[in-house]
Amino acid sequence: MLNYIIGKVVIQENNYIVLENNNIGYTIYVANPFSYELNQELKVYLYNQVKEDEYSLYGFKTIEERNLFLKLINVKGLGPKLAMPMLATGSITGIIDAIDRENVLYLTKFPKIGEKLARQIILDLKGKLAPNIEANSPSGFDELVSVLESLGYKNSEIKKILPKIDNTLDIENQIKEALKLMLK
Repeated sequence: MLNYIIGKVVIQENNYIVLENNNIGYTIYVANPFSYELNQELKVYLYNQVKEDEYSLYGFKTIEERNLFLKLINVKGLGPKLAMPMLATGSITGIIDAIDRENVLYLTKFPKIGEKLARQIILDLKGKLAPNIEANSPSGFDELVSVLESLGYKNSEIKKILPKIDNTLDIENQIKEALKLMLK
């Protein structure tokens, strides 16, 4: 199974990009093809869908986006062709929040998602999408996350600032940097 691919975007279409890697062009279905810059080298995280007569690659800018996609396609009646437009028109946190708050109206704004399917999404995923900071934190941040949690900060707040902190700093400087970011 392919996990990610690094290459240059050479073609953008309505629902996919072509990423060139070692003189091979890979068609990768993505949520927002025009958010990728042509001739820019980048890493795209992948999901491989293998069917009897089809092999498709679905691409994501972040691991979190891919993880949400994988949860969504496990909902009965919701496959990749319905999940991708959800990612294209909604934010990851917005989708997770709508599921956790049972906001059927938010979910039905996505193409081809009716009330019945929205309720099935909520039934299957409510409470299962809350980000686990410990599992998703970049290496070197486990101690920092523990300290910030002990100070009363929420996981959602911590997750927002982690990418802005240099994980090569010692723990004292990581904490100082984190607190500065939290106070902004």
